[in-house]
Amino acid sequence: MLLAVVIAKSLIELSLMFIVGRFLLGLLAGPKRDSNVFWQLLDVASKPALWLTRRISPKLILDQHIPLAASSWLLIAWVFLVQTKIDICLSMGAGACQ
Repeated sequence: MLLAVVIAKSLIELSLMFIVGRFLLGLLAGPKRDSNVFWQLLDVASKPALWLTRRISPKLILDQHIPLAASSWLLIAWVFLVQTKIDICLSMGAGACQ
């Protein structure tokens, strides 16, 4: 159970990093970001979380707000998984979680 929680937490952290990196690079690259290789790489890496968010969100939410919505639910899921990991570690003993 602990391994599954750690893997899920790591995947969520990666997704958050891809989305934040995409945002920051978009600010730096400006309108020419679509021709930037690193932007394209981050865009491909963040697509699964953005696609899932677009699928579960109502059509009322604009496409430009999807990265913020994805970051929000990923952050909530990350906090939940950290709490779950802490609970598991406390029940198993601190030595088992190192």
